[in-house]
Amino acid sequence: MNRPWWEEDDLPDDEFAEKRRRMVLHQIERRGIREPRLLEAMRQVPRHLFVPARFQDVAYDDNPVPLGFEQTVSQPYIVAFMLHALQFSGVESVLEIGTGSGYQAALLSFLCHQVYSLEIIPELSARAAQLLKQLDYANVSLRTGDGYVGWPEAAPFDRIIVAAAPLHIPEMLVEQLAPHGRMILPLGDKDQRLALVAKDGAGEVSRTESVGVKFVPMTGLAASTN
Repeated sequence: MNRPWWEEDDLPDDEFAEKRRRMVLHQIERRGIREPRLLEAMRQVPRHLFVPARFQDVAYDDNPVPLGFEQTVSQPYIVAFMLHALQFSGVESVLEIGTGSGYQAALLSFLCHQVYSLEIIPELSARAAQLLKQLDYANVSLRTGDGYVGWPEAAPFDRIIVAAAPLHIPEMLVEQLAPHGRMILPLGDKDQRLALVAKDGAGEVSRTESVGVKFVPMTGLAASTN
């Protein structure tokens, strides 16, 4: 049986902590993101434990990391950019689409009250659940399922973050967004951009686009409705 990822690191903890410190300083703060709670979360969450063992020495580099199943752990700056755009106060209920390794869910656990995370690939969902439990991220609930349809029984959500790219904004996710809620997601095929969706108190929805990105396409029902 393969050992869990968190038992396979070769570098001492203090060296990983220094890698995290440099990651936050050079990749996040120097690019203009200075929200204290977000920066501290990124200093605390051991990103190297959320990637396969053979990639742990590059876990804090300014690049995405392969995860298997044609998935990746996103570049640290893009993770920080998306979380910063959602503007957390600490009391939010958050839906994450695309658990992946569980790294972003771990960050979210520092930033909000409750995380609901969906992953369509059962093997990834099981790995993330095992690791998040081992590391005692108790306010994260995980489920294997199609992110395109969201998690209706736990809705509404104050924030929604999507880590796979549909061609259009899924209406079921908009419906699950609470009044005054915010959702961020990549949109597009080859030419993707991050879109920030905001819902006002009356339920009216607005959308703004920002940086260009490259995410894996959203699969499941999204693929048949594009």
